[in-house]
Amino acid sequence: MARKKTNEIIYSPPVIDFVTVAVEFCAFLENEEERPRQEWLETIVRLLPLIYLKATLLPEVVSINEESLQPFVREEDYARVAEKITLLLGEDDTYLDVFVEDMKYSDTPISAFISENIADIYQDVRNFVSVYQYELTEQMNDALCVCRDNFRTYWGQKLVNVLRPLHSLLYTNSEQLDDEEEDINLYDSWD
Repeated sequence: MARKKTNEIIYSPPVIDFVTVAVEFCAFLENEEERPRQEWLETIVRLLPLIYLKATLLPEVVSINEESLQPFVREEDYARVAEKITLLLGEDDTYLDVFVEDMKYSDTPISAFISENIADIYQDVRNFVSVYQYELTEQMNDALCVCRDNFRTYWGQKLVNVLRPLHSLLYTNSEQLDDEEEDINLYDSWD
């Protein structure tokens, strides 16, 4: 009976929706194909809110096993994702974060890194997705529990924090590109 209840939870529509978006997010970050910066920004700014929304809809679940799950994401995987983003964003990788616990005790702004925040989100989401790939019911249940708890206490805040600088980068760059296109079109009309 308990197994049936667990199956109902781990295969429920909200969980499957989250898995679907999580797989897309991980595949996007793991893709070795180089994308233009603007295209990358457009995609990540669309994926992050979807992950956030789908994570808020995950059902309550209680861990079944005593021992904790083994992580799938290795240090090298984390570093590869973070480095790829750092190289893509350059000096724009750094932003001032005001919603950090340490900010209460600081007179100076606290720097954060888009690459590090996204890699932190990736690490948790990828660990979750990796467990789901093996289709082991109890581990899937526990992975869901860990991912949901970590979303609430850790990476959910990182996700909303990183959206602000990403939004700014996307639309500042987009407006500059639009202005340049207008200038080109203006010059073309003089011919």
